[in-house]
Amino acid sequence: MSTPQLPLALRTPPDQRFDAFHGQAAARDAVHAAARGASADWLFLSGPAGSGKSHLMLAACAEAAALGRRAAYLALPAFAGRLDDALAAQEGADLVCLDGLEAIAGDRGEEEALFHFHNRARASGAVLLYAARGNPAALGLGLPDLVTRLGQCVRVVLEPLDEAGRREVLRQRAGRRGLELDEPVLDYLLRRVDRDLASLTALLDRLDKASLAAQRRITIPFLRSQL
Repeated sequence: MSTPQLPLALRTPPDQRFDAFHGQAAARDAVHAAARGASADWLFLSGPAGSGKSHLMLAACAEAAALGRRAAYLALPAFAGRLDDALAAQEGADLVCLDGLEAIAGDRGEEEALFHFHNRARASGAVLLYAARGNPAALGLGLPDLVTRLGQCVRVVLEPLDEAGRREVLRQRAGRRGLELDEPVLDYLLRRVDRDLASLTALLDRLDKASLAAQRRITIPFLRSQL
């Protein structure tokens, strides 16, 4: 089965670019350097859901592809039972981003597949970026050598955005869709809707279509009719 490949520069939505990232600047800069080939550091991004790990990885792939580098993003939960084949398809890539590492914890075959891919990528001069919700030693991986290899990566710890940060991201993402959200509407959304950015972004897409169809601006009464 084919593996999702880049160029992701054509597929990655504007919401998932470096200039749309509102988390820690140091984390963004480290991933940006890896994407451009300005740093050979292998990075291990850790943090809870909603902290921006996937955002940075997708941004890195889009940036690398725009520069003519071969890059790939793999969400590991999507490749359960076939990770070995998925990784083999990335041989020769300049940048490979492996997201959701906790998904393979406890699966000896998939841990070994990743261990061997890690070694081959190191030998070929590729750059790998890993992401997981915890540090390597806390993921429940059963292969000690893999934990050791992952522990050699530069650790980048991400934290979820605070209320002000989520508000700013929501406002900017709405603006990209041509939506104007006043402060009461933002308050309403942040109080009553799932607060993670993925859910909020999906809601914005739905509201965008609904407001166009109804030829109405987004107000609290309109939100109540849609939620």
